[in-house]
Parts: sequence; C-alpha cells; structure tokens
Amino acid sequence: MAEVQYLVTALFALFVCTGIGVHSEGEAVWGYQCKNDRCVKTAISEESYPAANAISLPACRLFCGEGAGLLWPQPTGQLAVENELAHIDPDQVWFQWDEKLTQLVGLWEANRDRFRSQLKKRAQGAALKPGGKAVRIKLNVTDDSLALNYETDESYSLTVGAGSSKDELQATIEAKTFFGARHGLETLSQLVLYDDIRNELQMVARARVSDAPAFPHRGLALDTSRNFIDLESLRRTLDGMAMVKLNVFHWHITDSQSFPLVVKSRPTLHTYGAYSRRNVYTADDVQRLVQYALERGIRIVPELDAPAHVGEGWEKLGVTACFNYQPWENYCVEPPCGQLDPTKDAVYDILEDVYREMNAMFNRSDLFHMGGDEVSVRCWNATGSIQRWMGEQEWGLQEGDFMKLWNYFQTEALRRLDKTLPVAEGGKPRPIVMWTSKLTESPYLEQYLDKDRYIVQVWTTGNDSKVANLLQKGYRLIMSNYDALYLDCGFAGWVTDGSNWCAPYIGWQKVYNNDLMAIGGPYAQQILGGEAALWTEQSDTHTLDNRLWPRLSAHAERLWSNPRAGWQMAEARMLLHRERLIEEGIAANSIQPKWCLQNEANCPIGGDGGRS
Repeated sequence: MAEVQYLVTALFALFVCTGIGVHSEGEAVWGYQCKNDRCVKTAISEESYPAANAISLPACRLFCGEGAGLLWPQPTGQLAVENELAHIDPDQVWFQWDEKLTQLVGLWEANRDRFRSQLKKRAQGAALKPGGKAVRIKLNVTDDSLALNYETDESYSLTVGAGSSKDELQATIEAKTFFGARHGLETLSQLVLYDDIRNELQMVARARVSDAPAFPHRGLALDTSRNFIDLESLRRTLDGMAMVKLNVFHWHITDSQSFPLVVKSRPTLHTYGAYSRRNVYTADDVQRLVQYALERGIRIVPELDAPAHVGEGWEKLGVTACFNYQPWENYCVEPPCGQLDPTKDAVYDILEDVYREMNAMFNRSDLFHMGGDEVSVRCWNATGSIQRWMGEQEWGLQEGDFMKLWNYFQTEALRRLDKTLPVAEGGKPRPIVMWTSKLTESPYLEQYLDKDRYIVQVWTTGNDSKVANLLQKGYRLIMSNYDALYLDCGFAGWVTDGSNWCAPYIGWQKVYNNDLMAIGGPYAQQILGGEAALWTEQSDTHTLDNRLWPRLSAHAERLWSNPRAGWQMAEARMLLHRERLIEEGIAANSIQPKWCLQNEANCPIGGDGGRS
C-alpha cells in the first residue's frame, strides 16, 4: 500500500462558510479543537473559543492528525485534503458524464439520484440554512465494460477544487471503469459533512485522492434459507456494502431448511420447500436485485449448495438421502438432515433445470458457487440403495469410496452446469467456488479438483494447516475463516444450551485485524480476498442490520486498504462511520457509549486520554 500523504495547509478557522446558525433547541454550545492529533470537545466561549472559529466533530475529525479523516475505507494511495470547507447547496449538485458510453448512462442516473439522497440524509431532517455553493461532478471513464471480475480495474482518482465561478465547486473523478468511478463518487460523498454549529452542509473545498483496492474479492456471504430475508433488507444490505466498497454479494439462497427460489421448470422445489408463499424470490426479484447491485458496484454470486444441505422441496422429488433422519446429530450438523442421492439419474436432470434458470437470473456473475459443504459419509452409508449401487460398481464402503461417489456427483453436476453456463471471455470455462471440506484435503484434492477451475472458500480457522496445504498445491482461496469472519458466532445455542458452536462473539476489532497477507505468507498472491459470512439460524429480516454492521465495515477496510496498523488507529473513524450508517437507515450495532465518540481516546484501555 502506498504511503498515505495527508496535507494540512491552513488553520482550522479558515472556512469558506461564515455565520452561525441557530437550531430550534438554541445555539450550539460545543465545538471541537484539534489537540495532540485528537479532537477535544470544547465549550464555545467568546473569550476562549469564539463561535466564529468553532468547528464540528466531523470537521475536526477530517482534518486532525494524520489519517483518512472521515473516509472509510481509508485510501491506499495519495490523500491530500486541505482544511478548507465550503457551504454547499444539496439542491445544486450537477453531474456530467460521456453520453457516448450509452450503457453507462442509466447507471450514472441511478448513482446521481443516490448521491443527492446521501447528501440530504446528512442533516437528519434538520432545516438547513439556505444558500451555499453549487457542486459540479465530472465523471471521466475510458472503458464502458461492465464485467466485474478479478481483472477489473477498480482504481480511481478524485480531485476537488474551485469551479468555473466563485459560487461553484468542481469534483472530477477519473477511472478506467464504471466501478472505479463509482468508488470515487462514494469517497466524494464522505467528504461532505453536516455542521451542527452552522446548520449547513459543508464539502472539502480542495482535495486530491488516488485509490485502488488491495484485494479483488471483497464480499459478504449471506444465508437466506435458515430464515427468510426480505428484499428490502437485501437492498439495504447492498446499500451498506456500496458505502464501504465491498463488491461481492455471495447469496447462499437455499439449504435443507427451505428452498425460497422460484424455479419455474421445477415448481415443486419452492412450492413445498419455501416457508410460505410469501417467502420466495422470483426470477424478476432476483434480476432486479442483480441490477440494483450493479448500480452499486457489486456482483451477486449465487450458491446452490450440494450434494449436502438439501432437504425441503427436494425431498418431494424423491432424490434425497437421509432426509430428516433422527437422531439428526448422527447424520448431519443441524436439523433437518438431507443430501442428494448421487446414484439417481433424476438428480442431474433436476440440477440442470435449476442451473439453467439460475444462470438466467444471475446473468452478470462470472462465478458460480457449487457449495460442497459438510457432506456426511454416514448419511450416504445409511441409505441402502446407495450401498447397493456402490457394490454394483465394485466399490467398497470406506471413506475413499464415498469420496469417489462424491466426485462422481461433482463431475456430472459440473457437466450439467457447464451446459447451461456461458463460457467466460476467451472461451475459458467459468470458475467454480467450493467450500473447504474432506474433498479439498489431500489426497482427494489433487485427484478430483482442478486448481485451474476451482477456487476454494475457506471456512476453517486462519491458521489451519489445511489452508497452507491448499496454497502450497497452487489453489486460489477466498478466506471466510470462522475465527474472525463468522458473524453469527457468540449467540445462544439453538440445539443445545450455552453458546453456539463458534462462540465467542467476534467484535469489529478482530474482524479488522484479520490479516489475509499474514495468513497467506509467501503464497499471499493466491488469496483473492475474503467474505464475512452470516448464517441465519438465529437471524432474520429484523436482526440483519445489527448482525452485519459495523463489523462488515471493518472487514471492508481490511480488504480494500490492507492496513498495516491495528484497529486502535481506526477507532475514531469507525465511530463516525457508524453514525453515517445510521444516517443511511442502516441499524448498525452500537459499539461504545456516544460519550466515547464525543471524547476521543478517553475510552480504550491504553488510550491517550490522560495526556495534556
């Protein structure tokens, strides 16, 4: 990561804006001063701290000390922000883009409307002081491709300065692709703050930022099967992801508990598999969500987990083994049990139909996730028809034989998927993602999974020797190590007493410090990035936001910025960023008393609150 350069060229009292606003509650009585690189809450007093010089907390945080101020995630290149703020008029924000790049026009229109909405939300309903400068935003993109993959250039540069008249600011964003320019626009939105002393919106008057992500795969894996998540909540999640420049929404859309996806050619799946007729996602729902994600620089990667983690809906088609067997703990990791029976030819015809419709719905994804999680040998071995079939093949009933059966399934399922999945540019087959499992361990790994085709998503711990083995064998990885990235950990057990299996709760600090470069060591270039994961056995629409946020923001900065400092250096920015999530209607969890936000460095053990 390039060294961040933070330029402070004037006194804090230099503001383009003048005048003090009066709120309905009365005049502001508190401002902030930068002392020893931290913002100190200070009573406004004409004798010691005149109102004309007082600055708000966001303004102080933006300019005080070295760092990224209000920006989350922090940029990886040059950051030069001069401490001059201009009063702006949110109704006078204008955009300019190249109309010749026709397939980008609709995306820019959506982002223009979103940007204007973001600015107005800063004031949280306060009646803003009228007037202010106009803002003209120029978007310069050289490539109109909308392919979002591991080769996509997501870099951008942003320049803010004087406009063509004294009543105007101009922001220019340069990027190769729409995705980079969209990230630049997100950064620009964070350089706008609400001044609660003057009751106005202010924008940095002069700034330069150059930025690019450290990792190309920056994502969230979300389960919508254990409990249904409604579309409004999914859209809100995508909004939050866009704010922190995450670019992959991995949708674990089905599991053994429910099948909420409407597959028209196989209606039995959702008719019998969904929790209710309302708890479903239609093809139109999915396609609209894919477009919504694209507008926010995010690709949606679908997962159809198999051959395990299937049950409701599938069982009515007669292709499952050990469905809802009891006692369930003998056959799977949570109820209800259920796996596909690889010996039934009908399985592959059904899969081909499901794959075909899923690929039409998720038509912008260059990846397909085939799951492969938690296959139970005991389940297959408890099914007489499978035992007989294996005997006919002159196979035994040992672990290696069942791995051979799994490979038989995986080979045919992949062949059916490839029939329905367009090849990538250049004629190469699309990459396939699978979870770590017995199949991704030696010797089965080398026997059955082509490292040029398969990407392995790691859910075991970051220091697991299996991770080193995968890297040494040349496999590309996506990290979701549960010891830092499973956001469902630490709640009450739901199939037993006490805490759930992966307790304790993982705080944002541990997420932030989950260093993928350290995990990869000499093979770090094979780690494509990571995904925080939320499995929803104990979460649904009503608890989604506080399970994800702001921990998902910590994950985002780790993947975008690859910071060399620990969470302590990010804490002041995190507290303000959490307030911004709340402004956007995202019910992010509170992580400290608000007193800590207003009294920087006074709360953490080892903080510098005692220095003068």
